[in-house]
Amino acid sequence: MVFSEDQKQLRDIYGDYDVVIAGGGIAGIAAAISAARCNKHVLLIERMYMLGGLATAGLVTIYLPLCDGKGHQVSFGLAEELLRLSISRGWERDYPSTWLDSSSDHGKERYQVRFNAQVFAILAEQLVRKSGVDILYGTQICSVLRSGDSIEAIVVENKDGRNAIPATCFVDATGDADLFEMAGADTAIYKRGNIPAAWFYETVDGKNMLHMLGAADIVSSDDDAVIPDEITSSRISGLDAKENSDAVIRCHGLLLEKFLANGDVSETHSLSAIASIPQLRMTRRIAGAYVLDEKEDHVPFYDSVGLVGDWRKRGPVFEIPFRTLYSQQIRNMLAAGRCISVTDDMWDITRVIPAAAVTGEAAGIAAAYGSDVRCLDVAKLQVHLRTNGIPFHIEDLD
Repeated sequence: MVFSEDQKQLRDIYGDYDVVIAGGGIAGIAAAISAARCNKHVLLIERMYMLGGLATAGLVTIYLPLCDGKGHQVSFGLAEELLRLSISRGWERDYPSTWLDSSSDHGKERYQVRFNAQVFAILAEQLVRKSGVDILYGTQICSVLRSGDSIEAIVVENKDGRNAIPATCFVDATGDADLFEMAGADTAIYKRGNIPAAWFYETVDGKNMLHMLGAADIVSSDDDAVIPDEITSSRISGLDAKENSDAVIRCHGLLLEKFLANGDVSETHSLSAIASIPQLRMTRRIAGAYVLDEKEDHVPFYDSVGLVGDWRKRGPVFEIPFRTLYSQQIRNMLAAGRCISVTDDMWDITRVIPAAAVTGEAAGIAAAYGSDVRCLDVAKLQVHLRTNGIPFHIEDLD
């Protein structure tokens, strides 16, 4: 790779990769594994020192439903593989016995589970490495090197200094569409902003309890998900460093106060885990070749690459068009996870773990296929998905 005069300080030292994925959350994990299973040389970049993103470092330990809420599974492939992996060494609660242990009436419970964050992070790391993916931890994405409509490399900074990593194709699984924003592609910001959250685990007399203090995906009778006025009074975009820092500091104070309400620290009472990243849900996404809307429930798309349900209610099923995963402005980059191209109303449905896995798997396979995703033969991608046992049209579920 040839650097310009103002890029001389950059050293290409990380090898010759076919696919580079930015972000080691669920979407990045799925993209990395699926690309590697296509026999590609894959690098997964993560700024933390654990995989899983919000699901692990963020303590959002609820693997939301793979079903439509009416007894039909809709999300398959790595979405299901990772759910099974998350509880392969045990689970915290909400074990979906009708789905995993029998073929009884699935409609009585949703296909979801609550897992242990730390165990899942290590199991995911092991699976990623077993798939042949290289992982680069402690690495921040700084910028991209763009030439015309192509990304030549991404610029990163870590203990080695600042370096460029070239690849044939890239996947933006940052959750914030950071690569697309750095590349100058069109993006959109979530208009309503995020309610900060302060989820934490408390151990009392040998019982490990999750407290969902602040914004919660699911509120149950025995989980405290009360949102204090100090939090709800200030929604944040999630895209401002000072704003994020101030919100996290407020949340730390609130969760400590909540924890200490049950007594000081002792051998039987501990603050066992707090989130190590901000628990932000919707920040910035790509303005892709197609923008999917919540009104398109049960609408078929010729270029669908997967199916997701609505974790908030029973019934809806959405096909995910491949066009929501890329921008017409960039030929060799895809989005996966919570930054795909959807409306604000749809965003709350596609930001969660199952959808992240579905879009990550599709993006990883597509990235393995070529350098211009806009011209990709979607039928070829769909054959690949079908061979892997993944339905992508609602009619395939019948």
